[in-house]
Amino acid sequence: MKTKERFINRELSWLAFNQRVLHECLDTRKSVFDRLKFSAIYSNNLDEFYMVRVGGLLDQCKAGYTKRDITGLRPAEQLSLIHEKMNDATALQNEITDSLLKNELARLGLVVTRVSELNQDQKDSLKDYFLEMVYPVLTPMAIDMSRPFPLVLNKSLNILFKLKDDEDKFATVQVPSVLKRLVRVESDRHQYVLLEDLITHFCSLLFEGMDILSYGVYRPTRNGDLTIEDEGAEDLLGVIEASLRKRKWGEVVRLEIESDMPGELIKILKREFEVTREMIYPIAGPLDLTFLFHVYSFKQEFEPVIEHEPEVYAVKETLFDDIRKQDIYLHHPYQSFSTVIDFISEAAVDPSVLAIKQVLYRVSGDSPIVKALALAANRGKQVTVLLELMARFDEENNIQWAKELERHGCHVIFGLPGLKTHAKITLIVRKESDGIRRYVHLGTGNYNDKTAKLYTDVGLFTCNEQIAYDASKFFNMLSGYTKESELRKLITAPQSMKPEIIRMIEQETYWSKRGVHSRIIAKMNALVDREVIEALYEASCAGVKIDLIVRGICCLRPGVDGMSENIRVISIIDDFLEHSRIYCFSSNGKHRTFISSADWMPRNLIKRIELLVPIEDETIKETIRRELDLYLKSTEKTRLMLESGEYIGLTSTENQYSAQHQLVEHYH
Repeated sequence: MKTKERFINRELSWLAFNQRVLHECLDTRKSVFDRLKFSAIYSNNLDEFYMVRVGGLLDQCKAGYTKRDITGLRPAEQLSLIHEKMNDATALQNEITDSLLKNELARLGLVVTRVSELNQDQKDSLKDYFLEMVYPVLTPMAIDMSRPFPLVLNKSLNILFKLKDDEDKFATVQVPSVLKRLVRVESDRHQYVLLEDLITHFCSLLFEGMDILSYGVYRPTRNGDLTIEDEGAEDLLGVIEASLRKRKWGEVVRLEIESDMPGELIKILKREFEVTREMIYPIAGPLDLTFLFHVYSFKQEFEPVIEHEPEVYAVKETLFDDIRKQDIYLHHPYQSFSTVIDFISEAAVDPSVLAIKQVLYRVSGDSPIVKALALAANRGKQVTVLLELMARFDEENNIQWAKELERHGCHVIFGLPGLKTHAKITLIVRKESDGIRRYVHLGTGNYNDKTAKLYTDVGLFTCNEQIAYDASKFFNMLSGYTKESELRKLITAPQSMKPEIIRMIEQETYWSKRGVHSRIIAKMNALVDREVIEALYEASCAGVKIDLIVRGICCLRPGVDGMSENIRVISIIDDFLEHSRIYCFSSNGKHRTFISSADWMPRNLIKRIELLVPIEDETIKETIRRELDLYLKSTEKTRLMLESGEYIGLTSTENQYSAQHQLVEHYH
């Protein structure tokens, strides 16, 4: 195949992934609240896609960059395809969501309606609420010769008005994000109106003495792809804070408007935001469907269910005693993340613990881990935290945590210039009767107690001396000048992970060419790196059986004769968000198994500090292989990737089989 035909465009592959998320709204076996939640997730994902990926492509176009990607597409061509795909996808989401809100949700007795459809008493009650709670917060911004169109905040909901007294005038009003988007109708516990509808219904109170000729709701999405020059920056924290302020006012990359917005108002927005017609998306329904997360919060009230409690690791003595006896493997959320929290909390108060070192990428807003680290520092322990300030869209949160940890006496470092630190590792140094012992936790997911209930991730506790040695070297590498070449077991990016992955793929190719059965199973969130894909193609041609479980972007074309006929790619979108990265290489009677913080993407393998962790305990290896087999046998919620890049659901004449449901049952 020609070079450009050997790969799938990464942007279109991502859109296909998000489309699979949206299709979960169509699953009638799910609660209507869960289905609406997936619509909210779809919208939230899309916001980030436009802010980062579309924003980056637009920057390339403006800079005159015309280099083709691996599929032969220039930036402008990619943008054109994105707009084309998104017009249909937007219409589909609106249609699905409208049906769920008006039919399924209303059938349960929870109604989201318009103010105009209420009776007079209800309208009067809402008018009182408007005057008391909403009106004082609103700030109408006039637009005329002396008052230009104001700066409009990224992802904010706004209303543009056309007014008339002696002449036509215009004004814009931001729908206040400090107030709840869903406003309850006073006389009905389960009836709501949207805040923007409330504002437009009573807008005459905002513009006394003027006729309101027309209005329309709009929402701009701005370029949020931060470019931070941290090389040589004396105050990285200050540089990032300044850049975050710019993000709020980046150029508009998408403009969502009500589908019935008058053309005159569209013309004004198009001019003021400097957007083309293709960048404007008319929406037949509410804008910004992330408010459906609020709707989801009513689930327990309307459809009470007994949520399964994840298995808690049974500590026999102390967690340190257990880890000394054997390595411990955990699979979240089937097993509780509280064990990881306990690991750090126990260390914080243990008089034998001398030091705690940890990398934090994304943590929750009320993180028990950060509190435990602060407590440890207050108790006089040596606490070192590498806090990644460049974790996209968590920058502000991490800046606050950095200041908080420093206030308690922790050593806070921000990693190496030009590289994000994405590794998931904790090192605890403990003084014991037989000397100093180091305990390590390594994982595939963030130290975030909230997302650990929603994402599938795996982790390993160990005090293996060689891994512990590497952990110390790794932290010294981040804070000082230790070289990665001294590591014994852990494999890091950007130094050695990519060549080692390619070497292991080539090793399976070597054995397969000599008639030895060879197998690769790789589970990840995204597969983009060209050299890794080419190595997989070569392995396939040599007869290596390759199973890829790729949740999101996959630029590899599977099932192509003479190129990838031995490669199968599946994607699973189910109750939990698949997030674990697990890589297995088998041949000649040997099984090499790894867990990792890294996907097979250039940004992970070249531009980030990541870890690839070998699993050496044979019992844990067998557990991981058994769990991967569950994924490979799964039919329910599993989509098979075709050569074209499209995905089809797996059908079965027998009972549908869900890997996630099997894991829930196994761990309970």
